[in-house]
Amino acid sequence: MHIHILGICGTFMGSLAVLAKEMGIRVSGSDANVYPPMSTQLETQGIVLSEGFDPEHLDPAPDLVVIGNAMSRGNPAVEYVLNKGLPYCSGPEFLANHILPGKWVLAVSGTHGKTTTSAMLAWILEYAGMQPGYLIGGVLNNFSASARLGGSDFFVVEADEYDSAFFDKRSKFVHYRPRTLIINNLEFDHADIFPDLAAIQRQFHHLVRTVPSEGQIIYPTNNPDIEQVLAQGCWTPVQRFESPVADSASDMGLPNGQPDLPAPWVVNLHRSDGSDFDVVLPKGDATESVASGRIKWSLSGQHNVSNALAAVMAARHVGVDIQTACHALSEFSSVKRRMELRGEVDNVYVYDDFAHHPTAIETTLAGMRAKLSDQPGSRLVAVIEPRSATMKMGVHQGTLAAACHAADICLWKDCDDNGLDMDAIIQGSPVPALSFVATADIVTYLASHSRAEDHIVIMSNGGFDNIHQRLLDALAARETAPEEV
Repeated sequence: MHIHILGICGTFMGSLAVLAKEMGIRVSGSDANVYPPMSTQLETQGIVLSEGFDPEHLDPAPDLVVIGNAMSRGNPAVEYVLNKGLPYCSGPEFLANHILPGKWVLAVSGTHGKTTTSAMLAWILEYAGMQPGYLIGGVLNNFSASARLGGSDFFVVEADEYDSAFFDKRSKFVHYRPRTLIINNLEFDHADIFPDLAAIQRQFHHLVRTVPSEGQIIYPTNNPDIEQVLAQGCWTPVQRFESPVADSASDMGLPNGQPDLPAPWVVNLHRSDGSDFDVVLPKGDATESVASGRIKWSLSGQHNVSNALAAVMAARHVGVDIQTACHALSEFSSVKRRMELRGEVDNVYVYDDFAHHPTAIETTLAGMRAKLSDQPGSRLVAVIEPRSATMKMGVHQGTLAAACHAADICLWKDCDDNGLDMDAIIQGSPVPALSFVATADIVTYLASHSRAEDHIVIMSNGGFDNIHQRLLDALAARETAPEEV
């Protein structure tokens, strides 16, 4: 079988190509931007890559064309596929039809934390000797690749709510039919394809409808938006975990014979920054002789504590005991671009983080602030590029400034195509804030004003003009003492 993937250098489609190749399928692909690291990863797999979308790439015709969700009508390769009547499908449909049948699918969904929690769960299963397959949208420090078939029936997938293709506007995750489902959180996002939160909730309920009655759904106690989804109908046993900001008043109960919700799993923090804590089974759960385990790791933040709880719970559903899961997470090395330390110069620390939603920005900064709580001379500097489609549409105008309250100063990249009123964000900021049109000006400012024990957290879902390395180079090159902010 020969498949050709349109949009092959995307994170999901590139990982799908790796899985197909591992299955023995002949794989080729094309994309508008064929460049490392994805191009290198694919070429080492023996996958033929073509630049652009010339219809000649589809001659001779493959057995199947897999079309990425970045492709749209008017694309010359798409038009050729339709005009010639070539067989085609979406990436999620290919995954569902060719890779997931017969698998126990563990899906991780939610607005935030999908990649990190999926990586945690896959690592727990790997540590426990279960050799899981997985497809995760990130570069994993505990694994050598972002996807693999695995050596067992267990398959972990990052379950994205974004649409599947131009011809299939259902969310990707509707295709996956999980037996174990995590819903980490639920907020409005992806304003480019969803008109409102209700539209997102509708897709999540489509997902809930696919989970078997012998499966399990795992979710936090404090999210009424998730509870509204489940209240539309839930035929699957649920397990809950207590979020740090749990609101018991939000518990709505469940229909279909599940009015009594189980007691939530909880944590006991040994350090307020979330770097050392116990995972504790609910009281009265006597199914396991050891009802708790301890996690001591390099990660921080209450959001990562919640991610860990969900991953431990999902792993327990497939037979991994709590202590083994906690031992695994104590050796977890996170994911690239999730509070990744990119370098240090003269005790100035530069981090890269993927946060691109007010909630993710807030929890990321709060986690770092807690981690720095025993370092009174440290400053936390936030540098944010609001480049996601939702950001550029101005949807988060009213919440962005407040999300940065844990920082000491916040620097914003102001783009020409940005629908945000940056002046209003600066004026409404709870901390000193500045905006810059050019990335070079941000680098110059930070090189001039940064001092020892500054922790600079750069947040964007894009490359941000390679600002991380440019800043490290500028810090190394400076010859004068930093100015006062």
